[in-house]
Amino acid sequence: MIRRLVLATMSLALVSAAPDASRAAKIERIVTPAGIEAWLVRDDTLPMLSMQFGIKGGANQDPVDKPGVASFAASLLDEGAGDLDARAFHERLEARAIGVSFSAARDTLRGSVRTLSENRDEAFELLRLALTLPRFDADAIERVRAGMLAGLRRQSTSPGDIVSLRWFARAFPNHPYGRPVQGTLDSVPKITVEDLKRYVGQVLARSTLKIAVVGAIDAATLAALIDKAFGALPAEPKLAPIAEAAPEGLGLREVIDLDVPQTVIAFGGAGLKRSDPDFIPAFVLNHILGGGSFSSRLYREIREKRGLAYSVQSYLAPLAHAGLFMGNVSTRNDRAAESLAVITEEIRRIAAEGPTAEELEKTKSFLVGSYALRFDTSGKIAGQLLEIQLEDLGIDYIDRRNSLVVAVTAEDVRRAAKRFLSDERLLVMLVGRPQGVASTGR
Repeated sequence: MIRRLVLATMSLALVSAAPDASRAAKIERIVTPAGIEAWLVRDDTLPMLSMQFGIKGGANQDPVDKPGVASFAASLLDEGAGDLDARAFHERLEARAIGVSFSAARDTLRGSVRTLSENRDEAFELLRLALTLPRFDADAIERVRAGMLAGLRRQSTSPGDIVSLRWFARAFPNHPYGRPVQGTLDSVPKITVEDLKRYVGQVLARSTLKIAVVGAIDAATLAALIDKAFGALPAEPKLAPIAEAAPEGLGLREVIDLDVPQTVIAFGGAGLKRSDPDFIPAFVLNHILGGGSFSSRLYREIREKRGLAYSVQSYLAPLAHAGLFMGNVSTRNDRAAESLAVITEEIRRIAAEGPTAEELEKTKSFLVGSYALRFDTSGKIAGQLLEIQLEDLGIDYIDRRNSLVVAVTAEDVRRAAKRFLSDERLLVMLVGRPQGVASTGR
């Protein structure tokens, strides 16, 4: 409880004193004596430090028959390291209100550190131990495994989780993206300590490491801390190659029977990768279609005009090896067919006609004006800097981003629409008992 209160106080302080977007644009590129690059936004308002980092190779490195290894390993990195068992490790964190966490996504292993400046040496020492000397003690493994299995059992009855997992499994049947990041009830019990050690040994490396730091620290001090924490990692990883992919099953519809009053619908198809020159026009277009919450066409047609659902959204999901266009909605079983028909018609219409001039200008104005909200806490700033590095957008991207949005023309949007919306076939998954909707295809 004491730790939670202290961390909550730290979080509030970080929110109240966070740099704004203009200050976030003052990014200092640091290269440490060990050759590790990091981006720093120095903010001396409060004596605190927030760091986020990402390393290439997440759940896409899981063995084919054992999905969940990356997530399992990430959950164990702070469960004992070096001479410290799990209890001792957490006591060291709590004694100085240090926050350290790890997680695995589809393409990356990620971590974060939050600490008062006076405790930064201790924070980076504990991070070093977690990354280079994780213990993987038997009791910690079984405790974390039990938690993972409990979560998977909850997922097995959650319509939202079921529809998402099934969509990816159907879209990428022979690719790592088709395997569940958190593993399965069958795979998690089979994961061994050797699997966990093998994953860490193959993935953790300096060459694929990206680091973002915000807080009260100078470049030289930060460089020394980074080398202390990450310097002993191998220079290069041993990653299994991941093939470029596109979603399969477009045009198919699958109903998964579940006795619930609402049907959850997930739909999607091919999108654009983040490096694609048409990504920003596609982003603007999708905001008009379904990404703009209360202002989008889908929201207006689904909720405001027809009252079919409380919310509906579409979004671009650029993964490292695939670009996706996706969306979802929850509606009453007896209105699922109507909801799906409205969604597909709006996609067809905007792909064929494009947005109006008024929609385009209002959307660009909103996207420019709201960009600063992504930088209203130190944690958000660090997160944005990390994403910019992982997506290789350039250290000046924050300065350039709004001008890229402003420059989008109606012709740009129409070109992007032809590339990711002109094929109106979508892979659609429905969980519930939708009336008037049946599975199609194989």
